[in-house]
Amino acid sequence: MVFALQSCLKDNVTRTYSIFEPIYKSKAEVLAEIKSSTPVSISSPGKIYMYGNYIFLNEVNKGVHIIDNSNPASPVIKAFINIPGNVDIAVKGSTLYADLFTDLVVLDITNPLNVALQKVVPKIFPERVYAAGFTGDSTKVIVGWTEKVIKEKVDQPPVGRGWIRADALLSVSSAPAGNSGGVKSITGIAGSMSRFSIVNDQLYAVNNTSLKVLNIATMNDPQLQNTVWVGWNIETIYPFKNKLFLGSSNGMFIFDISNPAAPVREGSVAHFRACDPVVADNDYAFVTLRAGTFCQGTNNQLDVIDVQNVMSPRLVKTYGLTNPHGLAKDGNLLFICDGSDGLKVYNASNVMDLQLLDRIKNLETYDVIAWNKRLLLVAKGGLYQYDYSDPSHLSLISKMTVK
Repeated sequence: MVFALQSCLKDNVTRTYSIFEPIYKSKAEVLAEIKSSTPVSISSPGKIYMYGNYIFLNEVNKGVHIIDNSNPASPVIKAFINIPGNVDIAVKGSTLYADLFTDLVVLDITNPLNVALQKVVPKIFPERVYAAGFTGDSTKVIVGWTEKVIKEKVDQPPVGRGWIRADALLSVSSAPAGNSGGVKSITGIAGSMSRFSIVNDQLYAVNNTSLKVLNIATMNDPQLQNTVWVGWNIETIYPFKNKLFLGSSNGMFIFDISNPAAPVREGSVAHFRACDPVVADNDYAFVTLRAGTFCQGTNNQLDVIDVQNVMSPRLVKTYGLTNPHGLAKDGNLLFICDGSDGLKVYNASNVMDLQLLDRIKNLETYDVIAWNKRLLLVAKGGLYQYDYSDPSHLSLISKMTVK
């Protein structure tokens, strides 16, 4: 009787799950649509780049918001550029560089309201990684996903409330390069989660295993000069003076760019597997490690690394954190996006004893730019600007919230 009862129960069990199916367009269609369109609301903010009075904010996998920040108290979205698969951006002069899945696209932004595509450099970045063994049509471009909810009878009750088969984007190795450390020819400032960095006439870009060097002396016509093998799982790039600091899920690498076209690896530091954006100054590099991501890490911490001897950098201090992401440094101030634990501001004059000065709570923070006493903060809820003239009491200037 017990077995019979179980059998009857099984017949009445249903399982509900979602399948995400790709929406395709041809490459020609996608390229034709890369232009200024009417402003759209921010819904999934990603990486950020500040250039002059403009902020360029990535809408994850969809494109770029062009924001007029002439009045930081009242920023205005002027236009949106449709770029499927976009997660990274950089600007020099009147030229915007952005990724379109594996390709680099070059845009003339002389008139932000009338952006024009100038060039496509193919195969700069690796293929995206998808869940459930999904492989996209390589002859087309994925411009979105449709969700289908499926209910079906099963022989056994599902675990919990059901499960999701997400044939959707699983991971992108990426992260915006921060404070330039006085390199005069960097024409804008990005956050620490970037894969792009512009130094003088070179655009440096990292993919999973390599450092790409593109000559952008002619800004709208970048030429691939060099590909330097770096290692595995490279995620971020940060310039400081004549060095590039590269973060990977396994460690930090330092490259000398005294010869801009031929970066030379100097020192490195290994760490537990984790995602790790990095910023640096003359003496120290600051690296955040976080768990709970495709990097498969288990550590949530800040590592302080002595880089005075670039050939032999060494870990000198570790601080526990909640789930750190991007960070920025301005003088003795260190700003850390600690995920759901908000933004934290430290006095870093003594790296062996960081002092917490202020904390912005109730925001799930992602990345940050600190420049000229003004802070640009990307959080799950949108784009926020703060005045940090008094670093113990940050003052909110404006916010553009997700809609």
